[in-house]
Amino acid sequence: MKMARWLFPLFMVWGMAAQAAAIDRAQLVEDARKQVGVTLFYDPRYQRLDYPGGDVPMITGVCTDVIIRALRAQGLDLQQRVHQDMRANFASYPQNWGLRGPDRNIDHRRVPNLMTWFTRQGWSLRFSSVPARYQAGDIVTWDLGGGTLHIGIVSDRRSAEGVPLILHNIGFGAREDDLLLRYKIIGHYRIKVAGG
Repeated sequence: MKMARWLFPLFMVWGMAAQAAAIDRAQLVEDARKQVGVTLFYDPRYQRLDYPGGDVPMITGVCTDVIIRALRAQGLDLQQRVHQDMRANFASYPQNWGLRGPDRNIDHRRVPNLMTWFTRQGWSLRFSSVPARYQAGDIVTWDLGGGTLHIGIVSDRRSAEGVPLILHNIGFGAREDDLLLRYKIIGHYRIKVAGG
């Protein structure tokens, strides 16, 4: 039986919403923390990846790989989701790299693209410098200066001052650090889950 063409986009939206509803933010934190001591290096080189489910070697990666791997552990493949959305809505994404179309090897590994995708999912929140507004499993983006952006996951652990720690890779492998207020916050995202 063929699906009516107008039903396909509705089915895709429902499928994406159901996928997000399955994400457990506490488990997201644990899946990010499992990368600490395993991902030891930072390597931003362009690499050809399998699709879907492609990844660079686990010993290395960039800041976005922490988020990609943690979400993929719960069945949400950002490589596939971002690529699908960019194929359908390329003009809605930043045009910072001079590309004429999406590239499934790298698009999901770029912070501006993830910020756009998260916003398009309805996950964007007002960001502030008030630590209490950040919950475990939230995703935060920063401007480090000089055009360099960064992304990490809010931990369920806090500093001695009560500031949530961040799970991320800022150049030395996956770490859990007191980073939240160290740089200019430019994005705050919370995956919408049933009852949350």
